[in-house]
Amino acid sequence: MSVVTRELTRAERGALERHLLALDAEDRRLRFGVALADQAVRDYAARIDFSRDAVFGVFDDDLRLIGAAHLARAEGYAELGVSVLPGQRDRGMGGALLERARIHARNWGIRTLFVHCLAENGAMLHLARRQGMRVATEAGEADAYLDLAPADPASIAAELLAERVGLFDFALKSQFLAARRLTDALMRPASGAGSGPGNSRE
Repeated sequence: MSVVTRELTRAERGALERHLLALDAEDRRLRFGVALADQAVRDYAARIDFSRDAVFGVFDDDLRLIGAAHLARAEGYAELGVSVLPGQRDRGMGGALLERARIHARNWGIRTLFVHCLAENGAMLHLARRQGMRVATEAGEADAYLDLAPADPASIAAELLAERVGLFDFALKSQFLAARRLTDALMRPASGAGSGPGNSRE
């Protein structure tokens, strides 16, 4: 099954924060280069400028953000950070997020996509190489670069289609989740029902 991604809005900053806080110390170290404390993670999420940067996500059936990519725009290049929750890896999420970010950066008019990570972050470097990025390592750190072609009608159409699919997928999951919660509520015994002492008719 293909991985569906969607661009997050400013209103979903809390979902991104919860996603990053769910990473353990080692995952945070690989994602940020250091094992950020909870407050530092919150500060990072709070500083993201959704009017300048882009954040993409993958949601599960409970609308939990299980994969995220932050594409930060700079002068002439864009830097990417990707995270996927434990238990959700090796399912193509990282690659789908990187590809979505690549197309978005291209359509921004960015000429270079850049990833900086620890040299021991094999998963991120594997994703980067699969996208054709050039990787250089030095002093325990790694930089990956990808030159981007100018935007064209095909790249713009591809991003529009991906976002429409993402919005449809999210709406469908929202409806199924609401229906499941309603069914669970209807099936749950009424509070106080039963044959306890308070309900005795003798």
